Amino acid sequence: MQPSDFSMQSAVDLGARKAALEREAKRQAEESSGTANPYAIDVDEQNFQQEVLERSLNTPVVLAVLQAHSEQSSQVEQALDRLAIEAGGQWAVAKIDVQASPQLAQALRAPGVPMVAMVIGGQVVPGPAGPATREQIRDWLSQVFDGLRQQGVLPENYAGLGPEQPEAGAGEEQAPADPVEAEAQEALQRGDFAAAEAVYAKAVEADPKNEAAKLKLAQVRLVARVRELDAGEARQAAADRPEDVQAQARVADIDMYGGKFEDAFDRMIATVKRTSGDDRDAARKHLLLLFEVLPSGDPRVAKARRGLTAALF
Repeated sequence: MQPSDFSMQSAVDLGARKAALEREAKRQAEESSGTANPYAIDVDEQNFQQEVLERSLNTPVVLAVLQAHSEQSSQVEQALDRLAIEAGGQWAVAKIDVQASPQLAQALRAPGVPMVAMVIGGQVVPGPAGPATREQIRDWLSQVFDGLRQQGVLPENYAGLGPEQPEAGAGEEQAPADPVEAEAQEALQRGDFAAAEAVYAKAVEADPKNEAAKLKLAQVRLVARVRELDAGEARQAAADRPEDVQAQARVADIDMYGGKFEDAFDRMIATVKRTSGDDRDAARKHLLLLFEVLPSGDPRVAKARRGLTAALF
């Protein structure tokens, strides 16, 4: 699938506009409650090339074609969100609402809705169409990642998926909830990010090798930093004051939350290059904080670490 394959009309009907507004309201509600998937992007005709095709040149993008108010679509969307969070952002989820973006959905020739596909290097790997459980999607992702590693498209140490979590079926007894995760999620549900941070920090202190808790701690801290920011104002401040480390760090945080990891890393590396003394050290430390949001083996982190080393020496 190449960018030239698509020819989009800019006009949208009232039904599409209404659907787009509903999805935006849903996203904002999830963000304010701390339950949003930070690795998800709502995609339409205007940003498809940048957020899916171009992004897929650097990292896998799981494409989800969904329909609002559909139980099957909701099931698939929730499964993908959970898997992406468990994977710590090793891949992004690009969501297309067929009602909000009917022309894009038509151009993709989806055989059914919901539909899932993988986009890597601008090419599409078809996935499940129709209803699918979390385990079915996870199995498909595992097969795709295995194939891409064997072909050398992905590094050998690229896991792609987080630790497998059992999914209880109908009539099955659910496994006991992780008390740390349960306490943290309860805090997030009431908007108490400080309490959630304290829960994960305590878990990391008790077990410094708890990689899952480390990732969650970094992610909660990131969300806490960006939730009160105005993206437009932050970007303007960064443009006006390129040597202001805090201004650059705020935009880097916004990009990280939006899944633009490379942009965030590149911004802070550039800030390291153009600053000195305490400012340079502050920029370096913030970049190290951003690295913690992704798994240590993520190839984008490895690349950015090399960039940081070059900037320092």
